Amino acid sequence: MQNPAQALLAQGRFDEALAAFEAELRANPRDLNALFGRATAFKALDRLSEARSDFDAVLLQRPNAAGALNNRGDTLLALKLPAEALRDFENALAIQPGMAQAHLGKGIALQRLHRLEESLPCFDRATQIWPDLADAFFFSALSRERLGRLEDAVAQYDKSLALEPDGFAAMVNRATVLLKLKRFGDAAAAFAKIEALSPGNGQSLNGMAFAAAHSCNWSRWDETRDALAAGLRAGKTEIQPAGLFPYSDDPALMRMAVGNLTADMPRGETLWRGKPFSGDKIKLAYCSADFHTHATSQLMVEVWEKHDRTRFDVIAIDYGPDDGSALRARVKKAFGQFHHVEGGSAAAIAELIADEGVDIAVDLKGLTDKAMTAIFANRPAPVQVNYLGYPGTMGADFMDYILADAVVLPLAQQPFYAEKILHLPDCYQPNDRTRVAGATMSRLEAGLPDQGFVFCCFNNNWKITPPVFDIWMRLLGAVPGSVLWLLQDNDEAVANLRRETAARGVAAERLVFAPRMEPAAHLARQRLADLFLDTLPYNAHTTASDALWLGLPVLTCIGGGFPSRVAASLNTAIGMDELIVENLDDYETLALALANNPSRLAALKQKLEANRLTTPLFDSSRFTRNLEAAFEKMRDEFLAR
Repeated sequence: MQNPAQALLAQGRFDEALAAFEAELRANPRDLNALFGRATAFKALDRLSEARSDFDAVLLQRPNAAGALNNRGDTLLALKLPAEALRDFENALAIQPGMAQAHLGKGIALQRLHRLEESLPCFDRATQIWPDLADAFFFSALSRERLGRLEDAVAQYDKSLALEPDGFAAMVNRATVLLKLKRFGDAAAAFAKIEALSPGNGQSLNGMAFAAAHSCNWSRWDETRDALAAGLRAGKTEIQPAGLFPYSDDPALMRMAVGNLTADMPRGETLWRGKPFSGDKIKLAYCSADFHTHATSQLMVEVWEKHDRTRFDVIAIDYGPDDGSALRARVKKAFGQFHHVEGGSAAAIAELIADEGVDIAVDLKGLTDKAMTAIFANRPAPVQVNYLGYPGTMGADFMDYILADAVVLPLAQQPFYAEKILHLPDCYQPNDRTRVAGATMSRLEAGLPDQGFVFCCFNNNWKITPPVFDIWMRLLGAVPGSVLWLLQDNDEAVANLRRETAARGVAAERLVFAPRMEPAAHLARQRLADLFLDTLPYNAHTTASDALWLGLPVLTCIGGGFPSRVAASLNTAIGMDELIVENLDDYETLALALANNPSRLAALKQKLEANRLTTPLFDSSRFTRNLEAAFEKMRDEFLAR
């Protein structure tokens, strides 16, 4: 039979239970049951240090008390001490192997120690012992998600939700995994259910906006755009840049969304040690998960090869996968040291950077997928730079500079940037002028009709917006026999784009979808296009430089924020300013004029070909010297503090 204190604890009346246990302990300080009860009450009240102290006292007298070991393990997890927690769970299981909660706790501790594979059998064992333990399915799903086993993760989230249908975290995580699987319709339905349960929730709005953009479902486009802006202004912290990017190029809104990601990120102690910039060379660390066949490496590889080794010691911090590609082999060869730390914790990677004595750490991921921003929150280097991977501010006080150029990021936008804007003189984007395109293919091989003008846009489908698509459809209507050649990203987007085409009175077959190809073949097929039509508010970035490298003119409309000014920066650097317009009316007018005037378009192509190797955009040596001068300026400013 429960005593009064235990009854209060069981009822969730923790403050009263705590007072009752303390009264019992005043009467009998050696009462282990009261001490254990008080520890449990402290734990429930989030008074974790006091709970740990009491569990320590219980275990000092009864070291084999499996329940106390398990509870102390839970407390240590809450105190963010997973290695110590793991020992307690293992000791509890040595005494009581059938304790489901200790298996669960052990799995969580392993998960937080980034030992994801080892965590899975723990969760499986917990559910074998206790089939209704929803948390075990939830954390099993989380490990599978982080391991990239996304379909398995959805199945585990489903099991968790079958036991706890209103499990909010499981619902949100499951919906987010559906986004990663490009099951956008299912994801939208999942987020709509979350919205119904929690109206006005920022996570559901963010998720539905992301799903709609990536599937080109524009049924509520204006409403979603306005709701995102209103939500950000109302302080909804769940709205994030990935949800906002397709809808707005307002740098003020983007700063709000970025702040949602980094404002509350824990700041560790400053890790860098020693005297910065004291060696004969500046020690640079490029940090990324993309040292493989990825746009970042495709753009940067020649720069890494051309760095002046008499002035710079250049290392790579690679927390991404090894894809075994020729590009990865080339990238690895370009660095003096190449640290492959995939699976390591942010804290451990930050320690490595500090141990290496890095002067300048360059984050090439920013806030994109697979970023490890927490590395930089630990301040492992005296100077930290946001560059290339993310087109905007990281909103974090631990990033010192963002590298840009005067077109893509005017200094007038400094109020919207946490980092100091530092301009490169020509263009912020590097390029590899050694790239070789594959053999020219026929129009038939590319899926194009034998004749007719080819408008193209190889941007990701989520960058396509209704106002721009309306223009594209009018162009198809005005240029007989023309087609619009788009990237084939996902089946839902293809179906929706064809439906939107038909709804505008244009035959759906006027859209031609290009499947993804390896880089050389993708470059080669662009020879078949006549004019690249850019998107707004998020421009072509690497896709624009690909087109320009192959001699394909890129028509762009410059916008207000970094993502909507990139193609203008590229065109400026290659001397093709006449293909930059400032509004969509001029965009449509110029596109139509070029499509109807073959000699004018041919002259533009001739100019582009002449400029390709004589202007700054594809001059890798010039770019590298400019980049190195920027790093030296950072050094000089640091030393002048």
